[in-house]
Amino acid sequence: MRIVITEFISLDGVVQAPGGPQEDTDGGFAHGGWSHPYFDEEVLGPAFTEGLEKAEALLYGRRTYLTMAGAWPERAGDPFADRLNSLKKYVVTDTLTDSELTWDNTTRIPGGEAVARIRELRESEGGDLAMMGSPTLVRTLLQEGLVDELCLVVMPVLLGGGKSIFPADGGKRPLELVSTVTGKTGVQVCVYRPAAEG
Repeated sequence: MRIVITEFISLDGVVQAPGGPQEDTDGGFAHGGWSHPYFDEEVLGPAFTEGLEKAEALLYGRRTYLTMAGAWPERAGDPFADRLNSLKKYVVTDTLTDSELTWDNTTRIPGGEAVARIRELRESEGGDLAMMGSPTLVRTLLQEGLVDELCLVVMPVLLGGGKSIFPADGGKRPLELVSTVTGKTGVQVCVYRPAAEG
């Protein structure tokens, strides 16, 4: 399975709370919902639909899982929602119990086992293991070299601080730009894959 990550990201590298004001206020973050003015349905709709079609399973951290599980099951009848709801889901968490994982087809991965279990999933046969949000988990996967594709949905805004997905460990990780599409709002969808050291 390929691990494919999609992130809404500001020009200064912030991925925190793109969807709404109460999504993630850690650290006093006050710009929740910042992605909305730049959301271009003509560009982002097809990108997300195509990504979901290639996905065989979804991977989340706890907070992103709770946000998604709180929003998508009730949207049954919409083709995108039906696909999302039917896929296998994995959530990395030490705080949620199995009984709290109410979204269909969800499996819990304890935090201490996350890297090993995700590595096993990646080595198994199948389609993509897709991720959105979950900055702490994404940062770990980037550090461990477990990301096969990184789709950055770059919004033309500076947020002045907030959570990032990028490791700050001094490691160099070359990437190759595979494709880029620009929307009328200034949003850019940039797809990267790991590149050989040059």
